[in-house]
Amino acid sequence: MTIHKEGYTTIAISLLFIFVLNAFIDYKFADITWLTWLVYIFSFALFIIVLQFFRNPSRQFVTADNKVICPADGKVVVIEETEEGEYFKDKRLQVSIFMSPVNVHINRNPISGVVKFFKYHPGKYLAAWNPKSSTENERTTVVVEHANGTPVLFRQIAGALARRIVWYVKEGDQVKQSQEFGFIKFGSRVDIFLPLGTKVNLELDQVVKGGITVLAELS
Repeated sequence: MTIHKEGYTTIAISLLFIFVLNAFIDYKFADITWLTWLVYIFSFALFIIVLQFFRNPSRQFVTADNKVICPADGKVVVIEETEEGEYFKDKRLQVSIFMSPVNVHINRNPISGVVKFFKYHPGKYLAAWNPKSSTENERTTVVVEHANGTPVLFRQIAGALARRIVWYVKEGDQVKQSQEFGFIKFGSRVDIFLPLGTKVNLELDQVVKGGITVLAELS
């Protein structure tokens, strides 16, 4: 397991904060043993939490030309027919994956193809499970067209804790299935919009892994 590049700055800032905090406690309250140990334990726990959040575990990623692979780790919170109003402007099958702070937050391409559309939207930071987060939160929208002509839209959505969405794609890029396309810091969500009639292989509340779990099958 390695640490993702998006975590380098946050980890460095966390270490600096922990060093300053512990130095202050040792200087001012060295004679209060219980307080000193409480700060030590808090500092250790904080460092482990930040470190695990930016982990990049080694995996054998799945690639299959006729399948859609989950773009993120997390839990399936939505499988429903809905109106997609930004790009398709018609009814689509929506699948949403919620990423808690303990999940790996790397986002991966669900299919291979050409990026036909990309847009970043600044916005609010509603809880990621709030239905309005799909249209009101900070988010990106990516549309990749498969070689068979099927377009798949996927959307990074910031949550109540997330304050930065990172993406590595732009219109015209040729992308490969299960490769990284972005990262969202702390709690967040990814929505995927598929053509109606697409066979979805997931169930609500199912725990999935990005780049591994098969989400759907393309016709």
